[in-house]
Amino acid sequence: MTRLTRLRVTLSLATAIAGSFHPAFSLQEGGAAAPSAPAPSAPSTGTTLPSPGRTTTPGRTPIPSPNDNTNRFPEMQRPVFLSGRVMLDSGGAPPDQVVIERVCNGNPRAEAYTDSKGRFSFQLGQNNGMMQDASMSSADSGAPGFGTGGSRNSMGIGSNAGFSERDLMGCDIRASLAGFRSDVISLSGRRMFDNPDLGTIILHRLGNVEGVTISASSLGAPKDAKKAFDKGHDLLKKKKVPEAQKELEKAVELYPQFATAWFDLGLAREIQKDGEGARKAYEQAIASDSKYLYAYRQMVGLYVKEQKWAEVAEISGKLVKLDPVDFPDAHYYNSVANYYLKNYDVAEKSIREAQKLDTRNRLQKSSQLLGAILIEKQDYVGAAEQIRKYLSVLPAGADAENVKKQLAELERVAGGTKPEPEQ
Repeated sequence: MTRLTRLRVTLSLATAIAGSFHPAFSLQEGGAAAPSAPAPSAPSTGTTLPSPGRTTTPGRTPIPSPNDNTNRFPEMQRPVFLSGRVMLDSGGAPPDQVVIERVCNGNPRAEAYTDSKGRFSFQLGQNNGMMQDASMSSADSGAPGFGTGGSRNSMGIGSNAGFSERDLMGCDIRASLAGFRSDVISLSGRRMFDNPDLGTIILHRLGNVEGVTISASSLGAPKDAKKAFDKGHDLLKKKKVPEAQKELEKAVELYPQFATAWFDLGLAREIQKDGEGARKAYEQAIASDSKYLYAYRQMVGLYVKEQKWAEVAEISGKLVKLDPVDFPDAHYYNSVANYYLKNYDVAEKSIREAQKLDTRNRLQKSSQLLGAILIEKQDYVGAAEQIRKYLSVLPAGADAENVKKQLAELERVAGGTKPEPEQ
């Protein structure tokens, strides 16, 4: 066996999508601690799969150098208060909470949620109560997220006391809900005494998305069940998980078709490391509403942690069929699963779709995965191209030196030089 067939593209799937996504709750970067998981064993070919990462959280505008006379006096930092309303293009407010995001230079940060009437009001950067999305967690931590558009896409909990006009250059405000495209309101040029009212942000339904983040079955819940759900949901956001679980169990007992309550109950059980109980709750959510996207997403996360690749392939396949637009990471994990199952053509198709949808460059290690797939398909020229692309994005990654050696071996093979025999 040659060294080439034993190339290792290193990185862990570790906790993967362990704690991702709910319209008002998630388990990482400010939420409750996500369940940990062991890294999956390598397939028989000896290749270890990469996991998606994200761009490094950009810092605040740097303080001018004391030697720079032109910037001796930095701009004044000030609090920024914003308010407004979110409406559907069909009229009326969304019947569920919507996250309000600040997006600066393509990097999103969750700032606030809408209330029951679609209204929002907050101080920019003071989002300590927000449950941040696992999709923005660090790739190096082994805990990448799952999903982009329409999810809790954020950049950690803010602690900014204020902003200058320069800080807001290139920043926008938008609403985020899977299956919808949001109008965007620019923050560039805002001044201290500007009216905080941003007006109305319209959400436009995407025509090719069948899945929903607003469960139709949940809208029919009776008053007592809704009351128990609301209480449990609020307790969950406050990290009072055992108390939340009791209320959510009461809600689904009163109304067994309460998909949203089943989903929150799954989250509560997952936080408490009851994986089997969480899976059953997510299955009940799907049984109550077969188009409810968030339940599919958490199911994928559970199966990734358990390294059940056939199940990952099945559930992620259903998710991307329901919503092929909003969740590039769903395509990524579908590729991961099919790689382990040795369905290399399907794996390649899925990862290329993930790359096409990943307009924010969060799946930084997708090129590494595609390179591993192309090695299995004996496309060494294509594999070398993808590994070079990976190194251009993460030139100083923890595995960079090892990957450079692998690339050199690939280039020898691609150039017609026989690989060295394995020792």
